[in-house]
Amino acid sequence: MKSEDTPFEGGPMDGRVLAVLVGPTGNPPKTYRIPVPDPAGGPPTVLVYRREPRGHSKRLGLPQGWKYTFDPEGRRGTGRRWPWSRPAPRKADEGKPGDTDG
Repeated sequence: MKSEDTPFEGGPMDGRVLAVLVGPTGNPPKTYRIPVPDPAGGPPTVLVYRREPRGHSKRLGLPQGWKYTFDPEGRRGTGRRWPWSRPAPRKADEGKPGDTDG
């Protein structure tokens, strides 16, 4: 397997560089989860990092490598969104377009 040295920013891993396995496209995963064991023996805490471009090339604007930034909320990703999928559900407080009060 091929790996790439990827820097981490923010959170407890700030400033560290880890070798992260890359996929068949040559990109590291979009999210990187690090389980941290609880010293009291409880469930482990999971640190979540999101992939972001490290920089862009001048000419074509392509990503020049990747970095991981800390996500303190640790929310789950939205998953795959296929072109034929329905739009993501709206929040209850938002009305449908075209709805009028009155």
